[in-house]
Amino acid sequence: MGINPISANLLNSMAANVNVGTEIGSALLSKQLDVQQEAGKEMVKMMEQSVNPAVGGNFDVSV
Repeated sequence: MGINPISANLLNSMAANVNVGTEIGSALLSKQLDVQQEAGKEMVKMMEQSVNPAVGGNFDVSV
């Protein structure tokens, strides 16, 4: 067995590892974007309440 088949196998396994790493990185980025969107929604909600803190604070319930 010469050097060429060994180095070809090594390059193929390295390329597979890079692909897995890229997929993991993309999944983590997607999850982080989802978390940031939720945090943004909560921030908007808090800002709306700070402008009109009494809105929705008091309500009467009749039975």
